[in-house]
Amino acid sequence: MHTADRHDLIRVQGAREHNLKDVSVELPKRRLTVFTGVSGSGKSSLVFGTIAAESQRMINETYSAFVQGFMPTLARPDVDVLEGLTTAIIVDQERMGANARSTVGTATDANAMLRILFSRLGQPHVGSPQAFSFNVASVSGAGAVTFEKAGVTTKERRSFSVTGGMCPRCEGMGKVNDIDLAELYDDAKSLAEGALTIPGYKADGWNVRLYSESGFLDPDKPIRDYTKRELNDFLYKEPTKVKFSNINMTYEGLIPRVQKSFLSKDRESMQPHIRAFVDRAVTFTTCPECAGTRLSEAARSSKIDGVSIADACAMQISDLAAWVRGLDEPSVGPLLASLREILDSFVEIGLGYLSLDRPTGTLSGGESQRTKMIRHLGSSLTDITYVFDEPTIGLHPHDIRRMNELLVRLRDKGNTVLVVEHKPEAIAIADHVVDLGPGAGAAGGEVVYEGTVEGLRASGTRTGRHLDDRASVKSTVREATGALEVRGADEHNLRAVDVDIPLGVLVVLTGVAGSGKSSLVHGSVAGRDGVVSIDQTAIRGSRRSNPATYTGLLEPIRKAFAKANGVKPALFSANSEGACPTCKGAGVIYTDLGVMAGVETVCEECEGRRFQAAVLEYRLGGRDISEVLEMPVDEALTYFAEGEARIPAAHRILERLADVGLGYLSLGQPLTTLSGGERQRLKLATQMGEPGDVYVLDEPTTGLHLADVEQLLGLLDRLVDGGKSVIVIEHHQAVMAHADWIIDLGPGAGHDGGTVVFEGTPADLVAGRSTVTGEHLAEYVGA
Repeated sequence: MHTADRHDLIRVQGAREHNLKDVSVELPKRRLTVFTGVSGSGKSSLVFGTIAAESQRMINETYSAFVQGFMPTLARPDVDVLEGLTTAIIVDQERMGANARSTVGTATDANAMLRILFSRLGQPHVGSPQAFSFNVASVSGAGAVTFEKAGVTTKERRSFSVTGGMCPRCEGMGKVNDIDLAELYDDAKSLAEGALTIPGYKADGWNVRLYSESGFLDPDKPIRDYTKRELNDFLYKEPTKVKFSNINMTYEGLIPRVQKSFLSKDRESMQPHIRAFVDRAVTFTTCPECAGTRLSEAARSSKIDGVSIADACAMQISDLAAWVRGLDEPSVGPLLASLREILDSFVEIGLGYLSLDRPTGTLSGGESQRTKMIRHLGSSLTDITYVFDEPTIGLHPHDIRRMNELLVRLRDKGNTVLVVEHKPEAIAIADHVVDLGPGAGAAGGEVVYEGTVEGLRASGTRTGRHLDDRASVKSTVREATGALEVRGADEHNLRAVDVDIPLGVLVVLTGVAGSGKSSLVHGSVAGRDGVVSIDQTAIRGSRRSNPATYTGLLEPIRKAFAKANGVKPALFSANSEGACPTCKGAGVIYTDLGVMAGVETVCEECEGRRFQAAVLEYRLGGRDISEVLEMPVDEALTYFAEGEARIPAAHRILERLADVGLGYLSLGQPLTTLSGGERQRLKLATQMGEPGDVYVLDEPTTGLHLADVEQLLGLLDRLVDGGKSVIVIEHHQAVMAHADWIIDLGPGAGHDGGTVVFEGTPADLVAGRSTVTGEHLAEYVGA
């Protein structure tokens, strides 16, 4: 063997990222390795935080310091030895940027290619590719330009013009908005009395002081008594420089300010309370000028074979691919070949039902991940390490087979494929398996098995024991207590769907990816009174956020500490008055080294506890606030249940965290260190506390280990037995088998779906095998 051919392993020794405990593994190159283990066992820390992170860091270091200044700085992972790394391409679960201007077409190269195509072939010719972009406005200008040349100052008249494709009415958003002034302020009050009802506009805050101290308005005068000029200054005034408290500020009318700070963002990316405000205060309607296409009249007038770029972007991608294949124009041959390749990749990966004008913020986690995969499918690169984070998310069992074929194809091209996965169907195709555990959090971080899939089955590990688990269909189902009527649902691809969703039972809504499940629930069910919708949007949080702050648990704890010690609650917040002055409550001090990775050192004054020494003198039930935040949920349950530290409000939140299987999580652990599955369950626990009679859950098994699915089913049962109605959008067969009622949408995706193909009990679905879901469920339960 040639010496160069001996490097056929990726060797990891002594990995200690997050909860990993000196992990050492040897991964075969040019093979498909699957990493398994319960959520929080350390899979992502090993694959993404160690192997992929180091590969990316080393590639970044090959660029000049100038270029590195524009790239994310990555610290070297905490590991002793990493050998045999190759270039890593990461395809993770992170949702694609939910920018209001971002669509499936702009997020891939498809829109860019279409714009060039129409600028070359479109009739009448309207301009360059920019003339077909809804993100470029048409502008023109003229003026005198003064410049110095050879010691002579010369003045010339210059003019310019840019022809863009943006619709001037909606500015390329596709929607126009109207603001309800009654939701912005209470006109019976003055600014000093807290007239503004916008989130973040407190009477003593900077946002309100800008208006009350600007000199344009009387802060003590009720808004209803403003003169015409005062009201115009208050609502619509152009940006104007003002000075108060010796600070220069820009004053701007309330309406443009609200539009910039709230309405320029995508609704899906907003925090829940901001989204609720926008939903109340703003009505969005389709732009009457461009009919929602975002494009100017000129861009829409240029056509190829009677099809405009707006028509092309609105087509289902599978139809668009067929249309592009029908174009025979040698002058743009290379462009057409590349465009066909991208569109065929969409179809091949199971996203042929999308359209290019679909906003990226509306894509599910699985759809986002598969959209990111598209640019790698046709790649001619080999000896690359592809890293996937649960690529089967959001996929029906029918679609998982297709995903498996794609992963195998990437491997067979000579690439190393690393996959973090929970689904047995995806684990089955592995050449090599690394099982981490035995538990989650501090109880995990060790390799409990390494070898073949057959060896995993016989290993006795938690994954091995549950790998062949197959749920059975319930012999008896609950009786419905009523029905939620949906009539004429036609959102996205739904075809005037009429369906009665039973109440008081566990209902599972299923069907292949793109069949219309989310459209039915979010379009016709989620907005109703008494309905609590728990969707897939990622929870937001910085390194200062933790389970205690995110769930609202810290609020009753702070109040209890304050009451017991006769001081202010703000002292017991590391983000407020109680923060250590040296590290500002972060617990660590960050030193930015420019293009080098920043250095993070534990604060010497508070020793990482985040609070002032004086605050740690105050105790509740024998513990200070930093000790309470270090407790795991299970220990805190006992602590807050009795004695001096008994806090019923805190205990209720902790019970919900334990119910979703997060008993091992410490209350003060930064949200940035949680795995995808842990974040999903944290969100579930938080929103389950909201008052409501109907809970809608969008794929709650995302990121859950086979053993955790059982616990989730127990939680759903407790909710239903407690008098709630639970509707679950799900592809996991164990959840389908456990349902009282199944509504199956299909038969296909996109315009091949959008109808109800089955309503009834799981037993009837298995017995009939009349749908794709019925066949897969029958196979799963062994019927």
